[in-house]
Formats: sequence, C-alpha cells, structure tokens
Amino acid sequence: MAEIESASQEVAALPAARCVTARALLLGERIDTGGLERADLVSTSPLAFPAGQAGFVVLYRFGVAVLFGLSPLEEDEILAKVGARVAGAAARRDDETLVLEITPEGDDKTLANGRLAIKDASGERLLVVADALAKSVALARDERRVNAVFDTIEPFAAELASKGRPPFRRRAMLELIGQTLLVQHRVSGRVAVEDKPDVLWDRPDLERLYSRLEDEYELEARGQTLKAKVDVIGETARALTEIIDVDRSVRLEATVVVLILAEILLTLFQIFVQRAH
Repeated sequence: MAEIESASQEVAALPAARCVTARALLLGERIDTGGLERADLVSTSPLAFPAGQAGFVVLYRFGVAVLFGLSPLEEDEILAKVGARVAGAAARRDDETLVLEITPEGDDKTLANGRLAIKDASGERLLVVADALAKSVALARDERRVNAVFDTIEPFAAELASKGRPPFRRRAMLELIGQTLLVQHRVSGRVAVEDKPDVLWDRPDLERLYSRLEDEYELEARGQTLKAKVDVIGETARALTEIIDVDRSVRLEATVVVLILAEILLTLFQIFVQRAH
C-alpha cells in the first residue's frame, strides 16, 4: 500500500494554480524508481513528489511518468533525470493530456469542455488522476502491440481455414509463435487495470473521482477487451505449436515407413541374390 502523508493533511503541490495541465508520458518498458527516495515524497508506490516551482511528478514502474503543472523546461529536466532509469525506452512516446480546473467550491467532475474539475490539488487527488492517466497510456501501448500480432495472425488463419493446411514454412510459424508469446508476456499482468490506486485506502472519499475517470477513459472495458485478445493470442500460440507437433509426427511416421520399406526391399533383394547363386 502506498505510504501517503497524513490523510487529513493536504499536500499543496500546486497552491496557486486554477488551471493545471496533467500529462502522462510512456517512457519505456519499465522505470527503476529504486534510490529516488527523498524527504518530500508524497507516495512511494507509485513514486510521487513535488517538482519545479509548482509542479508534481508521479512515476510508475510500468514505464509511465505523469507530470502536473510543469513548464516545458521543468519537464525536460525531470525527463532527463528519469531517462537514465528507463529500461526499454519507447521508440514512440504515447501521451495523454488532461486540463484540471481547481474549483474549491465545486465537486470533482468532468466538464463539457473535456476538462476535469477538482476541489483542490492535494497530493492524494493528483495521485488518483495520475493513476487513470497512466493506465490509459499503458493500455494504448499494449493495445497497439496486440493489434499488430492480430494483423499477422489473421491472414494465417484465413489461409488455414480455406486450404486446410498451414501456409507458412516451419521457421515462419516459429517466428509467429515467438511474437504471440512475447506480446502475451509483455501484456499479461503488466498493468493491473482492475486494481484501484492505493491512496483510496486512506481517502475513500476520492472513490467517486476515480470512478468518473475510470468511466471517462473506459479503463475497465479496454482492460477486458485486451485480456480477451491476449487469451486468443495464447490459444493461437498453442494451436500453432500443435500444428508443428503434428507435422513433425507425420514426417517421423513417414520416415519410419520409408525405412521399413527400404529394409523389406533390401531383404528381398538379398534373398533374390542368394537364390540366383
């Protein structure tokens, strides 16, 4: 569970801002947050701390950084420091941006203009927002990977259905199996979309805010769709493996039959030669 500073004490990470831009960036496969502990941490899992003049940063181990209220120069400074700790840097940086309106007298709600109204910019509230944005960006990465594998599988399945035999050579099939297993490994269990942020244990009053964000970014539906596709990929990998096993068995049986026939012919030839003498 995240270690949050006193639940009753607000962390005024952005004290004077009325509108704040939140930006989630996909940096890579993983961010090593070990050794980044500091005195002003708001949370350790995910790692969250104030930054810049009036900003806030949240780092997720699954490769996403969420930045609040930072200037372009402050963003570059933070990303440069974090960059050295990113494993498998992303060739394409997916991002998700959301403008927050601080309305102390109002409720936490999504606005018609696409912005999000929140009562304050406390560290706990920003952690809830960051969680939804980070999951949305990570889901976009995984959805792209899974769809790429589906694009490879579809023509294979179509030809298999029409001709009744695999269209690829053994090596091509092994490559396809490798792709399916790799994407299954990368996606399964990487981002627990159904898990709520730990901060909600200490601040149950923020449940409604998280539910609104979850609905806004369709996290649950996207997570279920992704899981179903990953299951199909897993079944495809097993089917391809079985096809290869069957093909190998048929070849072995054919080889055994040929050897038996060869031995019979050799025996008959020897008998014929003996009788001829």
